[in-house]
Parts: sequence; structure tokens; C-alpha cells
Amino acid sequence: MPLLERLAIGIDIGGTKVAAGVVDPDGNVVDRTRRDTPSASPTEVEDTIADIVRELRSRHDVVGVGIGAAGFVDITRSTVLFAPHLAWRHEPLRDAVQRRIELAVVVENDANAAAWAEFRFGAAQREEDLICITLGTGIGGAIMIGGHLYRGRHGMAGEFGHMQVVPGGHRCECGNRGCWEQYASGNALVREAREMALTKSPLAAPMLADIGVDPADITGPMVSDAARRGDPAAQELLAEVGQWLGVGMAGLAAALDTGLFVVGGGVSAAGELLLAPAREAYRRSLTGRGFRSEARIVRAHLGNEAGLVGAADLARSRRSRSRSRSRSRSRARARRSWGDGTSPVARLSQRWVE
Repeated sequence: MPLLERLAIGIDIGGTKVAAGVVDPDGNVVDRTRRDTPSASPTEVEDTIADIVRELRSRHDVVGVGIGAAGFVDITRSTVLFAPHLAWRHEPLRDAVQRRIELAVVVENDANAAAWAEFRFGAAQREEDLICITLGTGIGGAIMIGGHLYRGRHGMAGEFGHMQVVPGGHRCECGNRGCWEQYASGNALVREAREMALTKSPLAAPMLADIGVDPADITGPMVSDAARRGDPAAQELLAEVGQWLGVGMAGLAAALDTGLFVVGGGVSAAGELLLAPAREAYRRSLTGRGFRSEARIVRAHLGNEAGLVGAADLARSRRSRSRSRSRSRSRARARRSWGDGTSPVARLSQRWVE
């Protein structure tokens, strides 16, 4: 079977769950599994990954494993330098997992993986310059320019969630205060919902009755579900998150001027209850509004599986490129060994090209 037609495993590691799937070359997830994210030690996370791979390999023939990690991944795509919501600090994740599973592994920032999936199979298929924003426990981000992921000089571009938007604001897991993700993320939604409930706001009583739990047990999906059922307080909370989202996107538009924002992650399941306020705040905050084109703001098509789909496709694509380069080098070595009628200067030029 041609390499590009074979299956790959994608694993998306977030602050609360590890989602994994076997992905075909068209971006379809043909098998799935998930685990809770162990946070006590990097070794526990790596053991969980290895266990997942063994489970899926028992049912499928795969060519590689792609891992989307919620953290700063170095330019070699092998080491997680820092993960705000996990215990990774300069963790050689690729090599640690490869030793356990004896299969090629690619490590990618989870938002980069999601952006790649949306570009290849989802909402961004006809747009080469885009920004992907994933709203989950925090905010992940990715930049694509000319159809290529932009990783930056050290591999850490796209960490929009840790731009400071409120000096001295809420403390963030990254160690700073006032980061964007403290105002436009699942954690922000939950914090504000619990605070509204604990202050006994008149608006909160119907929401609490609808959700049916104590304030300390409120979760983001509960608030989103209540908002879809028409609860005014839940809708107000989502609108506030959406407004912060739009303000941040306007700042990114001023810096990068992309044509499309794709919003994914668990919080995006709220749909227009989140995106309509975001678009309004974006237009109101956009530099040069009225005299420039506005980027489209759309919801991601692949939902919570975008990260694992993109990670699997990147693993398959990288393996394919490695095989192609290996074949090219072999052919070049054969020409040099047996002679191909070219001059010594031409042969030297070929070596430089390789």
C-alpha cells in the first residue's frame, strides 16, 4: 500500500484529557480512545501515551504517531520546553515515547496540529493565510502563512493565550498576570460563572437551578448548555468571553493581517453565542476599521478532534518526506558511485543541493 494511503495515530494531550485516534489520509478518524490526563509526572503522561498506542496498534497497522502537546514545543519538534497546564519542563517527549513504542513519533504544539487539520480537511481549506485559535482550558494559537505552519525562530510562535491584555490582572498558570486566556477561555468562563453564583447575583439563580449543581461544581460545558437552552446569565457569560476573544483577534489582525480566523476547542461548541459577540468586538476594536478588509471569523469544522487529526497527518506527511529524501540520497549516491556522465563540477553541485 502506498505510504500516503496508510493510517497514522494522532494524540491530543490537554490539561484534562488525552484523546487519541487512528486517522486515514482523508482526515477520517476510524478508531478512538481517550484517557484522563495524569498530571503528577511527565513519566505518567508518557506511560499513558504508550498504553494508548499499544491499544490502537493492536487493531490497526499504522506508520507513525503524531502528538499534539499543549505547551511550548522546540523547533525540532521533539522537546516540550514548558507546558502551563502540565508537568513538562524541557521534556524530551519524542524520544521518551519512541523508546516505549518503537515507532516514529512527531511532536507538535496542539494548536499547530489543529490548524493543520483545519487547513487540510476543515474550515480553512481555501485559505493559505490564517490564524487558528483554540479555546479550551486555556487558549492555544497557530499561524499559517502561504499554506505553511509558522513556528517562529525557536518553535514557539502562536502562544497568543499568554499575551498580556490586563496588566496586574488575573494570575495565569504561566506565571504572569493578565494573560488573554484568563479572560477568553474555558477557565475564564468557569471562574466567572462560579463567581456570579457565589455572589448570589439575581441573574445566577435560574442558571443554578437549570444546571442543578453547587457553584463549586460548575463546568464550562454546563454553562454552554444552559446558554443554548436560553438562560440569560449563561448567555451573558459567554458573550463576555466572546467580547474578550474579539478584542484579542483585533490585535492579532493589526500584527498579521490574515484573511481568516478559525476558532476551535471545547468552548467553540457554543457556536454563535460565542462568535457573534466576538465578531462585534473585533469590528469595534479593529485598527483602521472602515478602511480595511476584515478577516472572516468562523468556527472550526473538526471540533475537538482537530488536534489529533492534524497530529496524525503531520506524522504521516513527515514520514513520507523522510522516505522521499532517503530515496533521493540513495539515487545520488548511486550516480556518484557508478558514474553518470556528468562533470566533476556538476557532481559537486549535486552534493551541495543534497
